[in-house]
Amino acid sequence: MNATDPQFLYMILILPSLFGLTLVGEGLNKILKSEQAGWLSIVFGAVFILVVVFAYIFLADIG
Repeated sequence: MNATDPQFLYMILILPSLFGLTLVGEGLNKILKSEQAGWLSIVFGAVFILVVVFAYIFLADIG
């Protein structure tokens, strides 16, 4: 699979990034409701997005 294929972008980059953004949004919603668990969701969402970025960099070098 080539790193420029649309299937690659969709499966490896877009869907996991949307999941990470959902975690960040959920965390912001919890923080606005004065819940401490919101920070944990934001941290996990940011880590998830960073993992996706590093995976893309790694796979783009291989492909």
